[in-house]
Amino acid sequence: MAKATETILEIDLNALEHNYRFLRSRIHPETKFLGVVKAFAYGSDAVKIAKKLEYLGADYLAVAYAQEGVDLRNGGIQLPILVLHPQEANFDNIVAHHLEPSLYSIKLLKTFLAKLEQQNRKEYPIHIKFNTGLNRLGFSEKDIPELLEIVVDSNELKIVSMLSHLAATEDFNERNFTEQQIRRFKSMVALIEEQLPYRPMKHILNTSGILNYPEAQFDMVRSGIGLYGFGNEATIDVLLKHVVTLKTIIAQIHTLAPNESVGYNRAYKSNTPIVTATLPLGHADGIGRQYGNGKAYVSINGQRSPIIGNVCMDMIMVDITQIDCQEGDEVIIFGSHPNAEEFASFAGTISYELLTGISQRVKRVIIDV
Repeated sequence: MAKATETILEIDLNALEHNYRFLRSRIHPETKFLGVVKAFAYGSDAVKIAKKLEYLGADYLAVAYAQEGVDLRNGGIQLPILVLHPQEANFDNIVAHHLEPSLYSIKLLKTFLAKLEQQNRKEYPIHIKFNTGLNRLGFSEKDIPELLEIVVDSNELKIVSMLSHLAATEDFNERNFTEQQIRRFKSMVALIEEQLPYRPMKHILNTSGILNYPEAQFDMVRSGIGLYGFGNEATIDVLLKHVVTLKTIIAQIHTLAPNESVGYNRAYKSNTPIVTATLPLGHADGIGRQYGNGKAYVSINGQRSPIIGNVCMDMIMVDITQIDCQEGDEVIIFGSHPNAEEFASFAGTISYELLTGISQRVKRVIIDV
């Protein structure tokens, strides 16, 4: 592991490999695996993560928006790339870089088809998204007749897969709803399959779905947060490894007398003599003000050090009164202890938000040995 001399986000590709192989072990050998690398690969480094997944044998990648896919292509990624939320303004970029859009409405499908006709493209790969209850994006059952009318006789496009997204696979209290979504998906795709002369792939499972609903893995599964070390339940989390660790250093140490204050608005005032350390990161780096004033702690030499006062744009102050440390010592914001899920919980949020919010100005350091 890298020793921090500045604020860094350490990305452990060995941990990624461990998580990939664990998730692969939970599906059938013939089931394809799609790695989700949207949002800079959950705040890490999309190209580096994608290259590792390509090397490990992943079958597909997914991004949210077209530019993310373009960046992967520019980084040398050859795998098929599914664009989960394509937008009309980006259709030229999608086609130019051979990205595969997930189309979710009649309007979007017709517009994309017109683009293919304009460019004289044949059998361009598309994915059809169905809304089975999440109610964000997707064709409804009433759209299917018109959908079929468009796609069955089209030479310009070819449906590579049909997909949907489950709303609550990590919550066993919602098992009935999840099973209802799966049944609805089966019913909707059957209406398409019986009209096509070929068989598209089907996929509906996310990370928690892989773990909790293996009977619904169909032809492919999709994993995002699981690849980065979080399984949405404690029994799984211990079997995964954390891919990213946010580290920094102690920039300066101060000794405060009673009644002295720390930071903006004098949000912290000492009752007794204390020693504080200033760390070179803040809310511009993704550690928001909601973590200040004793809500969260960091780890210094294996000991807890609470954040005191208001988080600044570029700095955080922590209490080191009981810790033997000095300027230049390494500080773990999150990694193993606390991990990203625990750190996020201090602010009442989840690991997804914390990880994807780490600023791009934080230096990324890759571990791959």
